[in-house]
Amino acid sequence: MILASASPRRRELLRQFGLPFSVVPANIHEQRNAGESADDYVLRMALEKAEAVALDHPSEFVMGSDTAVVLDGKTLGKPENAQQAADMLRSLSGRDHAVLSAVALVCPDGRRLTRTSDTAVHFALLPEAWIAAYVASGDPMDKAGAYGIQNQAGAWIERIEGSYTGVVGLPLFETGQLLREAGLMMIG
Repeated sequence: MILASASPRRRELLRQFGLPFSVVPANIHEQRNAGESADDYVLRMALEKAEAVALDHPSEFVMGSDTAVVLDGKTLGKPENAQQAADMLRSLSGRDHAVLSAVALVCPDGRRLTRTSDTAVHFALLPEAWIAAYVASGDPMDKAGAYGIQNQAGAWIERIEGSYTGVVGLPLFETGQLLREAGLMMIG
């Protein structure tokens, strides 16, 4: 199996299944289409990542994944700079938002298997000094919504309803469903 992602968090989560896999990051343009819902966007991105890598590895199972942070119907991607990261964190402060994660598996027999998870996340009020220090740490820069729940930001999340691992970047329950459906894991 191949993981079509450069994310170290996704690699770490996928290792929990005990299946051998290699990593071949997908090189695709990630842009939301006009009028495309956030659900459709993350699902399309996960599938496009897997399909792009599968073109060069047609005899392999290829898994792609994508995650989006959604606040008031607006998708918050990865920040382009420190100011944008700080602005994103301020917008999430003291509020609920959704984290959508999709996983797709392209099978050698042509099947395209997909699943999504939708998690509600509530941040406490974030002090300006913490936002500045967190942004300065560099951690927000490669993460949708400018935070990683598994790192310092997790200390400011009051509650979640849904998949913790989906917020990290690879929803394990949904990934397990795909692996079982594809015959890569035993059921039970």
